Amino acid sequence: MKEKNNQNPDMNEILNETDEEKKKEKYNEYVTNMTPKSNSLLNCLKAFLVGGAICLAGEGIRRFYMYLGNDEELAGFYTTISLIFLSVILTGLNVYQKLGQFGGAGSIVPITGFANSVVSPAIEFQAEGQVFGIGCKIFTIAGPVILYGIFSSFLLGVVYFILRMPIS
Repeated sequence: MKEKNNQNPDMNEILNETDEEKKKEKYNEYVTNMTPKSNSLLNCLKAFLVGGAICLAGEGIRRFYMYLGNDEELAGFYTTISLIFLSVILTGLNVYQKLGQFGGAGSIVPITGFANSVVSPAIEFQAEGQVFGIGCKIFTIAGPVILYGIFSSFLLGVVYFILRMPIS
């Protein structure tokens, strides 16, 4: 790892320092020097553009399905399926990862980000085989989300059922 500024101490110099106060000071200089600087405003703008582009594409797809004669509900269903399909294809082509690196949190629009999180481990471990690779790893990230989503829905359904029971 190369330092950004050669005038600041390197790690060997820090480790060889005997005075604890100087050691802490040199270490803080080193950390400040090595920490990458980020532009929060630029990152927010990129996230807004990427997330907005995904949502705009989704709206365009929805309008296309409505133009074909589908009602609003069916067009929304087809749009969801299309966005999942496109996300899986772009993940497989390694485009979605680059989109995520550029747009950060903007690429985690719920439906496309979730599809990406399901497909990525499956693609990464496909060399392990159908069962131990794809089958075991496909829900590594998304599995807990699905599990707790279904479980909390079940609990909410039970509470709703109990509250709606007629009192005799």
